[in-house]
Amino acid sequence: MRQHSVIHTPKTSDYARLVQIWEDSVRATHDFLPDSYIDMLKNLVLSRYLDAVMLICTKDVRQHITGFAGVSAGKVEMLFIDPRYRGQGLGRQLLGYAIEHMNADELDVNEQNPQALGFYLKQGFEVIGRTEHDGLGQPYPLLHLRLRQQQQARNA
Repeated sequence: MRQHSVIHTPKTSDYARLVQIWEDSVRATHDFLPDSYIDMLKNLVLSRYLDAVMLICTKDVRQHITGFAGVSAGKVEMLFIDPRYRGQGLGRQLLGYAIEHMNADELDVNEQNPQALGFYLKQGFEVIGRTEHDGLGQPYPLLHLRLRQQQQARNA
């Protein structure tokens, strides 16, 4: 069942829920990351990363947050969906909003996360580069993606 909800702006009081969605999503899709690294990243998400981006989220009919994205300087820095709500079009909705209303046309994705890579390629992104390490210098390669030009024209 596809669910199309209004895009909301989460409040600081929603951060605990966002971090829970982040952790649940990462544990469901990033099986290459050790628990200790996920725990360390979780602390950074709460203490630094959420405040460093413009946040948007989706909510269900009960107004519970079901997914969120964060954008900074034209780049989607995070996009996570509660695993219980995957496959309902929420990721596509958040990404589309980020592209259309926040001028986001770039993002990075873990090379070892083929589900996310496939999703972004299907949404019109293409790989434009690769680094051997993640943003913290750990050996988790990142692929750098950019929205294809014809896709940008369609979204304009």
